[in-house]
Amino acid sequence: MRDGVGWDRKAWALLFVLSGNMLLDALEVSAVLPALTPLSVEFGVTPLDAQWVMSGFALGFAVLLVPGPHLAARLGRKRLYLGAMLLFAAASLVAGLTDSFGVLVATRVVKGCCAALTAPAGLAIIVSVFDGPARRRAVSVYSLFGAAGFTAGLLLSGVLSAADWHWTFLLPAPAALVLFAAGLRVIPPAPAAPPPPLDRAVLRDGSLLRAAFGAAVLNGTYIGLMLLVTTQLAHLTPWLLALALLPASLPLVIAAPHGARLVRRFGTARLIAAGALCSSAGNALYLARPDPEPYTTALLPVLLLVEAGFVLAFVALNLQATATVPAERRGAAVPVYQTFVQLGSVVSLPLVALLLATGGPRAAMVLVTAAAVVGAAVALTGLRPGTRKVRS
Repeated sequence: MRDGVGWDRKAWALLFVLSGNMLLDALEVSAVLPALTPLSVEFGVTPLDAQWVMSGFALGFAVLLVPGPHLAARLGRKRLYLGAMLLFAAASLVAGLTDSFGVLVATRVVKGCCAALTAPAGLAIIVSVFDGPARRRAVSVYSLFGAAGFTAGLLLSGVLSAADWHWTFLLPAPAALVLFAAGLRVIPPAPAAPPPPLDRAVLRDGSLLRAAFGAAVLNGTYIGLMLLVTTQLAHLTPWLLALALLPASLPLVIAAPHGARLVRRFGTARLIAAGALCSSAGNALYLARPDPEPYTTALLPVLLLVEAGFVLAFVALNLQATATVPAERRGAAVPVYQTFVQLGSVVSLPLVALLLATGGPRAAMVLVTAAAVVGAAVALTGLRPGTRKVRS
């Protein structure tokens, strides 16, 4: 059964297939970090060029998020999901075997497009299949896999890139094929239905826009800082770099299952504001002295503060995004929110790399910190009377 305490085997299988794909998507973002230096050396490219391996994925993701539901309505949700998984596996295979930097970047864009089709579809399948308490439990598992994927990507890439960076990009191919084979059996077909229209009412929703902007800033400043730190720690082996960055991802894995409980106690607005302030404080601390050494007193406090921002705001932002959107329009609102999240990386990565190349670490951190402060200022507007409505 799917609406009570116990689930049948097929329900568990479906959840793990969908969650496994979410893990792969998150892994794709973090796995590049330890591999960035080895592939930069092999291809002879600068950090400004190398960042396209990261931002290419985010760009592909952002481009197809909004039209994704329309493609699902035309082709069928299951067919589109499985087709995207096959293309994701093929792109991973090409990425792992290529010796062309341009081809590598192109595969990252393709994989981002695939993720844009599977991630919203996976969540839509969960919402349609599971009911009541089972749905909340399933969404919690789905979110936990996403949070764990970033940490897993760091650790796996740290090991694989030490041997050969090609393995980092090749590994997702067999995993995606396994998930595809399992998905053929457990993903239920869904009748084609036109997606809700993206009208002015959605685009003028203040709660959605604040959450979307806050998530874009939180994600963009975070990944910009990770690029900067990765460049500064290029002298480390991939494995040591992965361990050094672990405090910037592991706390969210531990805290994600308790996010809904925090929202019920404190409300979304307070958590989002607190998260934005923690992120701003971490970035400002690194702006004061943009040097990762000594690690325990210089970089570690920065990583913990920035990650605290994610721990506090991650679940709250997701809930706040659709808090005041009517149920019939949420299918249009979610892609807008997720597009903003990806645009944060698309905008920040090239700018951080450019400033790093032309002005050094402090110039890059001025941009990152300024963006974080603006994000905190916008988040604080959510504390005004009449805006703190969501508590569950």
